[in-house]
Amino acid sequence: MDVTLGELVAVSREVAATRSRTAKTEVIAALLARADAAEVGTVVAFLSGVLPQRRLGVGHRSLGTLPAAAAEASLTVADVDAAFDRLAALAGEGSAGARRAEVGTLLGRATADEQHFLAALLTGNLRQGALDGVVQAALARAFEIPDAVVRRAVMLAGFTHVVAGIAARGGRAALEEVGLVVGRPLRPMLAASAKTTDEAVGSFAGERMLVDGKLDGIRVQVHRVAGAVSVFTRSLEEITERVPEVVEAVAGLPGGDLVLDGEAIVLLDGGRPAPFQVTGARTASTADVGRLRSQAPLTTVLFDVLHADGRDLVDVPALERHEVLAALAPQLLVPRVVTADPAEAARFFDELVAAGHEGVVVKDTASPYAAGRRGSGWVKVKPRHTLDLVVLAVERGSGRRRGWLSNIHLGARDPEGGGYVMVGKTFKGMTDEMLRWQTARFGELADGPIDGYVVRVRPEQVVEVALDGVQRSSRYPGGVALRFARVLRYREDKGPDEADTIATVRALRG
Repeated sequence: MDVTLGELVAVSREVAATRSRTAKTEVIAALLARADAAEVGTVVAFLSGVLPQRRLGVGHRSLGTLPAAAAEASLTVADVDAAFDRLAALAGEGSAGARRAEVGTLLGRATADEQHFLAALLTGNLRQGALDGVVQAALARAFEIPDAVVRRAVMLAGFTHVVAGIAARGGRAALEEVGLVVGRPLRPMLAASAKTTDEAVGSFAGERMLVDGKLDGIRVQVHRVAGAVSVFTRSLEEITERVPEVVEAVAGLPGGDLVLDGEAIVLLDGGRPAPFQVTGARTASTADVGRLRSQAPLTTVLFDVLHADGRDLVDVPALERHEVLAALAPQLLVPRVVTADPAEAARFFDELVAAGHEGVVVKDTASPYAAGRRGSGWVKVKPRHTLDLVVLAVERGSGRRRGWLSNIHLGARDPEGGGYVMVGKTFKGMTDEMLRWQTARFGELADGPIDGYVVRVRPEQVVEVALDGVQRSSRYPGGVALRFARVLRYREDKGPDEADTIATVRALRG
């Protein structure tokens, strides 16, 4: 049967309304099981908050004013997908107007609930709790395929919605045929976290380990097919034209087809890393790449090889992959030691941090490349910074957090100017108990109307946050922004006059 947009929105809302992973899985699986095979992939993509077309050129500004909603539902998932195809195809002179007209027509056919869903989907703000892992579990249940088979197919194909379409058409047998294809990005392996190198080392059963420098660059996956090089980001976006240095470095390696995993990073004189935003800006655009390259050249650093000499290597032990990579590209190899000595791992961590890098990744020499998973085969260790900051405002939650006050605005104390300087926002690290508490607390501290999206509060509540670092930023008045801030606890024992100062925050700047 054709799935209507109304059915999809109803499932999305039902998923958002429950915390139970089992319940989420069951309701999604039921929808997939009754959908036509040809549209299962699109249904999965939309529920996951993914656009199959990747980019449509539609942003928040173009959705600021929605047309009058339709009184009755008429759209199908196929209708929406076709409209998205038309949007993706628009380019050149007159495309902006055509895009507005196409979006207006689509939203004009949607009910109010459907409009809100489509707006969230188009802007990347669909947070209904249908996370990728839940959708994969639902896919396995709907088509009676073992979870492990689904996960491996997603790892190698890159996208869950692609695998969903294969499963709907061919079942388990078709998924088991999915393999690594040079030129098609696969999901990158992710690292778990530990507080110290001793803790990381203690999680491995083997004697020796790989200890890699953790560099603060852009994760790149590089494919070389018949001499042609393509470069993809961690999110599998192709950025080949933006990173000619990476293309040249891999094009010059010996042998044939390759799949490599690594980082692209801007290094300063002496080898210290530039602040992350320098690398980020350098790889963010195709405009004037030549000038940007001369100002901030990229260095290519490799830490894994997944295919070489006609052989897939994802399932071979990490130590063997290291040996292949060290022989293939010694000049591009990440700073690395192979050791059985925890003290040596700790010394290497200290050296890397002193050189300005993020820390290390400790790797089990026996582990395969478990793409797309944050498992125990890789464990990252970074120095953890903490700050006591003041909450300046709070935003209303969406999706599962609807009805709660969620994302908090963080301020550092400014002894010279008086008051507080905003340095970032976060919604991470908050438990349900914490969300309930802060919703009540910030309701009491509200400084003005509380019916808007952002609720300003009196600067009285101190919160302790952990962060990975501080970077220069023009977004906030203090000239800095926190990186990956997450809430540890609210400090009832501290007043706002005891919060960390903007000078303390700036001292952590890279």
